[in-house]
Amino acid sequence: MSSPSVHPVAWRRVLLALLAAAALCACSTPPPSAEVLATRAVLAPSGKLRVGVYPGSPTSLVQAAGGADRGVTVELGRALAQRLGVPYEQVEFARVALVLDALKAGQVDFTVTNASPARAAELRFTPPLLELELGYLVLPASPVQAIGDVDRPGVRVGVSQGSSSQGTLGKQLRAATLVPAPTLKAAAEMLLAGQVDAFATNKGILFEMADGLPGARVLDGRWGVEHLAIALPMGRDAGFEFVRAFADEARRSGLVQDAAARAGLRGVAAPSP
Repeated sequence: MSSPSVHPVAWRRVLLALLAAAALCACSTPPPSAEVLATRAVLAPSGKLRVGVYPGSPTSLVQAAGGADRGVTVELGRALAQRLGVPYEQVEFARVALVLDALKAGQVDFTVTNASPARAAELRFTPPLLELELGYLVLPASPVQAIGDVDRPGVRVGVSQGSSSQGTLGKQLRAATLVPAPTLKAAAEMLLAGQVDAFATNKGILFEMADGLPGARVLDGRWGVEHLAIALPMGRDAGFEFVRAFADEARRSGLVQDAAARAGLRGVAAPSP
């Protein structure tokens, strides 16, 4: 038995009804409020959220299996851009100090980094998202085999140039010599060449470096703790509460912890009592 045919006029009526329903749904989504638009203009003045990252740190940018970009900064930056309704733009630098310089100059809008007192004088930080232990990475032939071996005459300790580790250890160490490295890749090469006896930074980076250096070991113990937080340029006060609320939600919802796990972040410090 053949199916009954549908008159062309009936099809047109159905099509018009569907179009009307779609238009009604589109109209039911309210446009962004003036408050949201103002916040967007403050936090992403270029029309994009420019997120500053540097390679080699799970807190910033690492390459996961398949070549996907991972990192706490990468994932939180993408999430905030989505929340603001603006495109995400990733801006890569050789080391953290250059990210911070760009942030202070207003050339990028967002990063996640150690909220040290010195940096807090030049950048605006949310409350900490998580804490990381600071430690040392050594190779088997190094004269440094325990933290107690570090601060001795003749010991050369590598640090990232312009990092908070360089500033802190410059005050802590009395006998050892600090040797700045321009990039984390250069730091690994300095260890292999015997130009430094140990490299100091947060353990998230150290464990990442150790994976690529035969026999490398992150020493037990720590010489400090980093308080990782979202950093914004100064002068973005009108959008700061929005970012603070976003940071609180990211921590409570597990987004921070999930991003850290996807990036392979290790060395997270136990919560303070």
